[in-house]
Amino acid sequence: MTKGGREALGRSRGGLTTKIHLVADRRCRPIARLTSPGQHADCPKFIPLMESIRIPRRGVGRPRKKPARALADKAYSSRTNRRYLRRRGIKAVIPVKKDQAAHRVNRGSKGGRPPVFDRDAYKERNTVERCVNKLRQHRAVATRYDCEDGRVPSRAVA
Repeated sequence: MTKGGREALGRSRGGLTTKIHLVADRRCRPIARLTSPGQHADCPKFIPLMESIRIPRRGVGRPRKKPARALADKAYSSRTNRRYLRRRGIKAVIPVKKDQAAHRVNRGSKGGRPPVFDRDAYKERNTVERCVNKLRQHRAVATRYDCEDGRVPSRAVA
């Protein structure tokens, strides 16, 4: 463990694991990233990841912090994350987990409406997958030699 305690190593049946949470733009460039231990859930990392977005402007001015929409996979589907996006005015394109949909059906009319899901917009989520594939070309990221939060982007993105 380093001095700051920011190593993102987690134990699982397969050994030590790390997850890289990533925000990418349409050109497959990483904008924000966060690492976490492999056994931790993805859902709680969504809000810190969204808050770390800084998109530099071409001219003078503060960097943008709010994208028009957020495309994420089912692992990030939660009421808290959707509420966060709604309060910030960001359109959420996140599919609903089967257990969440079943719970809503079991509750009947008290379950509420299912969240809106744009299938055509969700097809653009592959840009994140392509960004991850670009990062995996770097040996240190692919083999997870660099498990500290600060070291991953400096070697892979620079």
